[in-house]
Amino acid sequence: MYCFGQVFSTVATNLSPPPRLPPLNPHGRTMLNQGILVGAVVPTAISSRRISPLLHMEDIAPMAAKETPLCEFGKPAPDFRLRGVHSREWTLADCRGEKATLVMFICNHCPYVKACIDRIVAVCNELSPLGMQAVAIMPNDVGTYPEDSFENMQRFAQAHKFPFPYLYDETQQVARAYGAVCTPDFFGYNAKLELQYRGRLDEGRTSPPRPGTKRELFEAMQQIIEMGQGPKEQIPSIGCSVKWI
Repeated sequence: MYCFGQVFSTVATNLSPPPRLPPLNPHGRTMLNQGILVGAVVPTAISSRRISPLLHMEDIAPMAAKETPLCEFGKPAPDFRLRGVHSREWTLADCRGEKATLVMFICNHCPYVKACIDRIVAVCNELSPLGMQAVAIMPNDVGTYPEDSFENMQRFAQAHKFPFPYLYDETQQVARAYGAVCTPDFFGYNAKLELQYRGRLDEGRTSPPRPGTKRELFEAMQQIIEMGQGPKEQIPSIGCSVKWI
């Protein structure tokens, strides 16, 4: 059975050919924001920079879901000056780690973020003593999504005991400068603030990952701390699209 915008069914007695499959993106998988493919095997595409996994049932998501693009290795981190939930302003220099810096675009309302925020906090707490610092930025239009308001950002950060600054990108200029597309969207930088990771947290989507599965963000940032370079094979993050003004 194939599903692409609507449900197609093939009756056993009907020998007419099945509908055409939706186009594959350059990484060998159907784009979730273009359509959903069910009941078919999508080939794994292996490149020097990313492995795109097979499409599983857990990948079926609302049409607003977005997938992050390939990591642009070596791209410098754009500077910023944004207000945090404790009312002080933060710059990139304020958030820079000695050996690595993690810039994350998240929000309060997204089910993908809600499902993984405590795992994100755990990664940052574990890697901070090793020389990594992190910052989270909320880029959404709060007029359309009031749950992402500054006051709710303050509540969200307090409820989950954020060990990193949580900043409000009111004009969305910082999100555009970074090229953020979804929440969560992770940008992992080395000590020189050169981009080395643009992958996912782990295999979890809106539910927890299976026990014992790879902690992809943790392992990538640990490698960046130790070697200054991120893994060449990265699986994209998937989340709710940034809500542009």
